[in-house]
Amino acid sequence: MASKAGDNPDSLMALSTAFCLRNLRKTMCYLGDRNKLCLRSDVFLPSEICDKLVNTYMELVHTDSNFKPQDGFFQLFSDPRSTRLTRIQLREDIVQDRDLEAIGKQDLIELHLTSCHNLSARSLRTLTSFRQTLVSLSLFGCSRIFYRKGGAPLAFDEEEEEEEEERPASRQALDTDFSFQGFNRLRLLNLGGLPEEVDVEGLLKPLPALTSLDLSGVQLPRAAFLAQWKERLASLVLYNVDLSEELINTVVELGHLRHLDISREHTSKFKMTRKTLTAIVQGLVNLVSLDISGHIMLDNCTVPHFEEAMGRPSIEPCKSSIYPFQELKRPLQFLGLYNTTLCNVTHIPAYKVTGSKNEDQVLNAIEAYTEFRPELAHRAINQLFDIARIQHCSQLLRALQLVIAALKCHKYDKSIQVTGSAALFYLTNTEYRSDQSVRLRRQVIQVVLNGMEQYQEVTVQRNCCLTLCNFSIPEELEFQYGRVNLLLLKILEPARQDESIQRIAVHLCNALVCQVDNHHKEAVGKMGFVKTMLNLIQKKLQDRMCDQVMEFSWSALWNITDETPDNCQMFLNCRGMSLFLDCLKEFPDKQELHRNMLGLLGNVAEVRALRPQLLTPQFISVFSNLLDSKADGIEVSYNACGVLSHIMFDGPEVWAMEEPLRETVMDKMMAAIQSWDVTSRRNINYRSFEPILRLLPQSIAPVSQHWATWALFNLVSVYREYDWWLGGLPAGRWWWTFWGSQAESWWLSFRH
Repeated sequence: MASKAGDNPDSLMALSTAFCLRNLRKTMCYLGDRNKLCLRSDVFLPSEICDKLVNTYMELVHTDSNFKPQDGFFQLFSDPRSTRLTRIQLREDIVQDRDLEAIGKQDLIELHLTSCHNLSARSLRTLTSFRQTLVSLSLFGCSRIFYRKGGAPLAFDEEEEEEEEERPASRQALDTDFSFQGFNRLRLLNLGGLPEEVDVEGLLKPLPALTSLDLSGVQLPRAAFLAQWKERLASLVLYNVDLSEELINTVVELGHLRHLDISREHTSKFKMTRKTLTAIVQGLVNLVSLDISGHIMLDNCTVPHFEEAMGRPSIEPCKSSIYPFQELKRPLQFLGLYNTTLCNVTHIPAYKVTGSKNEDQVLNAIEAYTEFRPELAHRAINQLFDIARIQHCSQLLRALQLVIAALKCHKYDKSIQVTGSAALFYLTNTEYRSDQSVRLRRQVIQVVLNGMEQYQEVTVQRNCCLTLCNFSIPEELEFQYGRVNLLLLKILEPARQDESIQRIAVHLCNALVCQVDNHHKEAVGKMGFVKTMLNLIQKKLQDRMCDQVMEFSWSALWNITDETPDNCQMFLNCRGMSLFLDCLKEFPDKQELHRNMLGLLGNVAEVRALRPQLLTPQFISVFSNLLDSKADGIEVSYNACGVLSHIMFDGPEVWAMEEPLRETVMDKMMAAIQSWDVTSRRNINYRSFEPILRLLPQSIAPVSQHWATWALFNLVSVYREYDWWLGGLPAGRWWWTFWGSQAESWWLSFRH
């Protein structure tokens, strides 16, 4: 059978790299003096492996909650005689000055630093150690790297570092000593988010050979300095840079440009006129990529609708609905028109267009803007959400992969997490499920759980919980079983949780402990599952409210105590029986509630060591009275009789109470059993028949044997067509046939 798209296995390289990083001390390293992580002396790692190790390490730190940063990790790559680094990408606050210093002797060719807010001018000094080899450098969002911590001279002492990092940013002073002098090989430079105080012109002057420059969000007091690269520059990004006539005139002189980005997040006073666009097209004849997203477009830029070329949408420049682009010699490879009116025209001369007109434009926008422009990606994901919710997503695989990538990349961006988790809910529902691979659905689960861990905010939590409801539970969540249970229990901790989230979370908890192995139930019980459910029940009792949360909580306790003595003990220890009596008194007519509670107590009664705690006049009287209940068909009466059957199985010698009499209770049990219709269809969810079979080969309590026989006969006669609950039985259908005939003969003997 052919695998679904996106279901290809990870490469051996990827698997090996992740394994080594998760097991550093067992593979490449040992603990040296002062518990310092050291590389083994017989290890030599080429650049292909070292680069992969560092880049995968960063990915695991940011996307896998079970993977913790390793103190001293970058120190493993300090010696170029045993390790070689050439191309690495580091991001966000995990990266410290000392980490860059640790790899200062490496001959780096590419170094991409993204939003590394903890880097200071100490790291500028480290950058100079790479000046002989560095070809590509990104300092996007690393504005603090241009400041000295504490306004003091550059620190060299490791012991001073922690003190420095605690000093407030207000005491930081701009470093004016750094220069790109000597970075003779540097060709690609990203200074997005450079602080206003930095003299960008002076900083860039020593770099005459640049071919790619990103100055996103940078203030340019004098535009003319860009002309120094007019013979070399192939890519220029001026996202969120205030445009002016002077700047446009300078840009159009850069005749070698192939990619130009003058887009904006918000509109500005600058108006994109037909004249401006024409100047760009005529002056930049080598252009293959242009982004003018976010600009106010004047009406004279587009062909009137009635004059547009007829027929299917065309990418031929001569048919362009945008006048200036009719002068293009060939269609553009990429054209950014997001948040402009131009994306709505019929004929756009570009192979890939960002915009909001249709699904393709929206997906292109998510793809183009996710890494460095989360504010635009957030809007585009929101539009994808509407497409998946109201219309139909025709590029499901691509849509899911893009949303997953955005959620991974911006784990700490609340707006991305809110819109991304909402989109995932609709992209993973039943309509799209058949097209999704196991691997892709697991990736969805991972990013959803990441969002739940990072944000306790109501909208994110609700979206994530609802998305999990689209999966087969517990099967599809089993690979993250402990983690998802911990997160759900954490959601349910607050006394006043949002009602809708509480209801969904309890439903998920219930589904997760149904039809799983006992070791899973025991592990979840130790996490505090039983206590959490009882706390919810207590709260609902105080509010005198019997709703789905109340019923699901008892149902979840019923499931988690099934053949799990430790959890049954926890239930008793946490005043479970007291809550049972209170619920029975407060909600005498709630049939579903009664059934769930009695089912749970049946599990407790199956544990011989715990039965003495049920053998009190109060509890026995309650169980005995419930034998007469007609609630939910025979369910409550049946379950109450099951509890008493296990208690009776221990014999008369344990019955120490005077009232009610054991014989009286047994008579009521026998009368109840005989009143039931053996063809009744009931709410069946047995994982094992062992507790029932245990009551058969004995004579000390015939009524217990009677109840067990009735139960078996009812199961094998009424539910003969259902084998799903027999899935765990090893013997197969012969078991069914054997016990069916045995139960029938026993039942007939009891009836006569």
